Amino acid sequence: MSADAAPGHVLILGGTTEARRLAEALAGDPSCHVTTSLAGRVASPVLPPGDTRIGGFGGIAGLAGWIVAHDVTRVVDATHPFAERMSFHAAEAQALTGVPLLALRRPGWTPQPGDDWTFVDSLDEAADRLPGLGSRAFLTTGRMGLHAFAHLTDTWFLVRSVDPPQVPAPPHLEVLLARGPFTLDDERELIARHCIDVLVTKDSGGSATAPKLAAAREAGIPVLVVRRPAVPEGVPETDSVEAVLDWLGADPAGSAP
Repeated sequence: MSADAAPGHVLILGGTTEARRLAEALAGDPSCHVTTSLAGRVASPVLPPGDTRIGGFGGIAGLAGWIVAHDVTRVVDATHPFAERMSFHAAEAQALTGVPLLALRRPGWTPQPGDDWTFVDSLDEAADRLPGLGSRAFLTTGRMGLHAFAHLTDTWFLVRSVDPPQVPAPPHLEVLLARGPFTLDDERELIARHCIDVLVTKDSGGSATAPKLAAAREAGIPVLVVRRPAVPEGVPETDSVEAVLDWLGADPAGSAP
């Protein structure tokens, strides 16, 4: 497809702020039909403009079949950096269908002067390292990974998530149901009120949850950071919604003749 061709039917594999921003931008282009796919892990997601579908496709063959059956002309992988299975499925579906694929991946976080970060490769490794770093942990790795910390009986956890966490979970646990973005003042107050002495997070990147890192730096507490998983090789990627719009040949202002 040439750069000035109409975008056609764009499938956004979503679940991130960037995916929503892309759907909002494409909503102004009358030549574009947008479907955003959400994994369904949040009970009441904030739906983007355009069509949405919620739930899995049934593996690689299911995704490829959906792309063909719905005449999808472009696919944008704008999934969460830790939704690695879907990124690999998207790459395999692209190989099967030939429909162009672009990954929209936000940059990861990098330590700043004054940060005390320890990088680990998994939640299990984070659980192994945690007892040596603190006893009152602010755990922001998502409600579906609590099982990795369930055996830590001497650590108190504060967990923040949109929906109630799943079991098994640590025995000493307080749950804060909240949806970001969160301000620096919010995070300062939370860390002070709960006497947090260690932060555990994934390298999700982006600005919506980044203030907790600044608050941890100010409080002088260590941070356990789970590195991002591998991504499929050979998939072109960008960290810019604007670059995706250029790739699609979209006209967000809706002024195309």
